[in-house]
Amino acid sequence: MPKQRVTREAVVEAAFQLARREGMEAVLVKNVARVLNCSVQPIYSYCGSMEGLCRAVEARTADFVREYAAARRDPADPFRSTGMAYLELAREEPRLYRIFFLRRQEEVGSMEELYRREASPEAAAGLAQTTGLSEEKAKNLHLHMILYSMGLGFLLASGADLGEEAAERLEEAYEIFLRQMREEQE
Repeated sequence: MPKQRVTREAVVEAAFQLARREGMEAVLVKNVARVLNCSVQPIYSYCGSMEGLCRAVEARTADFVREYAAARRDPADPFRSTGMAYLELAREEPRLYRIFFLRRQEEVGSMEELYRREASPEAAAGLAQTTGLSEEKAKNLHLHMILYSMGLGFLLASGADLGEEAAERLEEAYEIFLRQMREEQE
């Protein structure tokens, strides 16, 4: 019987599924090899090291999160629907939520850098258009909401059973931050 060829994509997917089911602590070369029914050699060959494997899982998780949020984004209200999608992700996929938001942030040395990393370039412009805020105030509102929704998401991802209260709090925070940005703009 010919030997099965293990691809880089298969290695990353197996490691991603392990992380999804059991958390990053389960992503070990020997565990991935067991799932793939192969030696550890292909894993090291494709990923170089444990760190390389973890980085590949983080990248695959980021792709998953972007697709997850995009599938739930309402074009009529992209700002709110994206925030709600992250709360839903925290509830449904707590391990992936933690991997995505607890990934290395070495290049983030300011809130501006965090915003550039977490927000799409057109988000502030779209938010400015729908709220009547300047683009700078809209960007500030968006940053506040990113930080607030991350915090709520961590509560949900750690098992807090907040029911609909998390969504209600997110909406309440939006209204408060929006009012503050409008007052500052006047």
